[in-house]
Amino acid sequence: MIEFHLDARSGVANYMQLIHQVRHAMRLGLLNEGDRLPTVKEVVAKVAINPNTVLKAYRELEYEGLVTLRTGVGTFVTRTLSDESLGAHGPLRLKLQQWLAEAREAGLDEESIEALLLSTFRAPAEGKA
Repeated sequence: MIEFHLDARSGVANYMQLIHQVRHAMRLGLLNEGDRLPTVKEVVAKVAINPNTVLKAYRELEYEGLVTLRTGVGTFVTRTLSDESLGAHGPLRLKLQQWLAEAREAGLDEESIEALLLSTFRAPAEGKA
């Protein structure tokens, strides 16, 4: 089951952080069809937010067709976002972990690593117009 974490410094609304985390877990194959999301009560207890915030996130996911809310039973994944590229994740994750270790050894803190990753990710690919 997914465990939610919120970053108050991110500037992203709490309900959107929950949505992003569910979508990422689906894309990485960590959540599959039929899996149950934590109950609203469980999320509220874990991350100390308003129950309406969790409901808003779950309703948005339901609107997107990713989950279904079953009153009194829970919220269940109805489809996944993973695709045939899932098999490549393991080797790529290993390379990324090695790169992160090198970045830390070079003295970069988490904020610097994140800035470098995001700026590189958003930059146009070299050699392409």
